[in-house]
Amino acid sequence: MGSIPPASGPLQTHRDKMSVLGPNPKVGKGSNFPDSRGQTILTAIINEHFVTGEPVGSKTVAEKFANASGLSSATIRSVMGELEELGLLEQPHTSAGRVPTDIGYRFFVDNLLGVLSISNDDLHRIGGEFGLNEKAETPDRLMERTSQLLSALSNNVGIVVSPSLANDRLQHIEFVNLSDNRILVVLVSAPNIVHNRIIRLNVALSKDELERTANYLNAEFAGKSLSEIRAEILKLMHEEKALFDKLLQTAVILCSQSIEDDENSAGEVFIDGTSNILTKSDFADLERLRELLSTIGEKSRLIQVLNECIARDTSAQGGVQVVIGSENRTPSLRNCTLISAPYRIGNSSAIGTLSVLGPTRIEYARMISIVSYVARTLEKMMSREISNN
Repeated sequence: MGSIPPASGPLQTHRDKMSVLGPNPKVGKGSNFPDSRGQTILTAIINEHFVTGEPVGSKTVAEKFANASGLSSATIRSVMGELEELGLLEQPHTSAGRVPTDIGYRFFVDNLLGVLSISNDDLHRIGGEFGLNEKAETPDRLMERTSQLLSALSNNVGIVVSPSLANDRLQHIEFVNLSDNRILVVLVSAPNIVHNRIIRLNVALSKDELERTANYLNAEFAGKSLSEIRAEILKLMHEEKALFDKLLQTAVILCSQSIEDDENSAGEVFIDGTSNILTKSDFADLERLRELLSTIGEKSRLIQVLNECIARDTSAQGGVQVVIGSENRTPSLRNCTLISAPYRIGNSSAIGTLSVLGPTRIEYARMISIVSYVARTLEKMMSREISNN
């Protein structure tokens, strides 16, 4: 496997070049966005809160701007009050400082990140990981290592979902007889990705019947998505000719069972770093932590969440999506931020998802840059491995 492609300059991740998902929140009630001074202080509070995890007081902010004209402690306290009125900050306790709200983070991501670029340190770590093994690797192994890399870079949860088999296009299908009426189904989808699954039939089929059925399916359905094939097979099941044509009947039995399982056709999920969230003070509530771990552990539910994340902004072609806190439709993720990007393998029509899941107190600029860069790198590496096979 070759080394990672070099960076081609800053990532085009300014808000007008990259989607950062989320409803445009109304800041305050009929109020304007904060002015440049308010934006500067909001950024300082978000950066400080990321480091400490504690509410940020005006004294701490004043120390950071000790030499800045027009930013006295009194001015900073006043601006912080205005930011709170706008809904960008909140005060957990009357005697405490302030912390960013979900709306505050959203405003920060949508308006204050500017043009992002990936750091040399992160480029080096990504290049080292993808370039360590020069041997050819399967797509599954590459996706597994990518989830591990995302977890290591973010100190959070790294998730990679393979492209959905149901939406990919069939290149070839084979059936292999096993014992006890079990059949190994070998599906090759574009571009040259192999999926194996075992089905059990109520009837015994000979090797010749399996070969003739596979030849028929390859001739009639090659190039169609598995969801399209399923629809046509179901239609055949309702036509009388299927009852009298043994080949069609066998094709209906084999193909309907091979692709009817939505759980298996939804894509594989590779997760790493779940234990990282156990160390986060942001997840101190044990009941919320239990619900979060349950969501992460349920494959179909997690895929649904990630698909919704990518689909919510259909205008973002290849863009990174950021869902913050209460923007998550899944209750167990209301204290989390999900940063995701879609990826494709070669010219495949199926889309996979690559994500970092962590608390809302996350390093937004760096994580967005990493997710964007790793998604594009994974596409290149997987396409390269498949073309070499």
